[in-house]
Amino acid sequence: MTVHNKLVRDKIPEVIERAGKSCTTTTLTEAAFTSALREKLQEEVAEYLQAEQDAEALEELADITELLHFLAEAHGGSMERVEAIRKDKQEQRGSFHKRLFLQEVHNK
Repeated sequence: MTVHNKLVRDKIPEVIERAGKSCTTTTLTEAAFTSALREKLQEEVAEYLQAEQDAEALEELADITELLHFLAEAHGGSMERVEAIRKDKQEQRGSFHKRLFLQEVHNK
């Protein structure tokens, strides 16, 4: 028996059963779900940071994006709202196209 105690995608129990194994799951409360989403996001970001190939990095970014959809909902929003906030920030503060790396700020 392997203990995981982590949030998984909806079809993972089916995948496990097709592999000839069984598993135990539970349905989380809203608060526990939000907490589990945050933990899963940390897991996926760590996997992204460890990715060495572009295809692997894109796969992890897809997982992160899926989590962002649910986290936005958990915070009473949507990805459309997150995108609107992103666009507002881009207009007000810019984006990252220039690849600027701030080294120091000096008082005048």
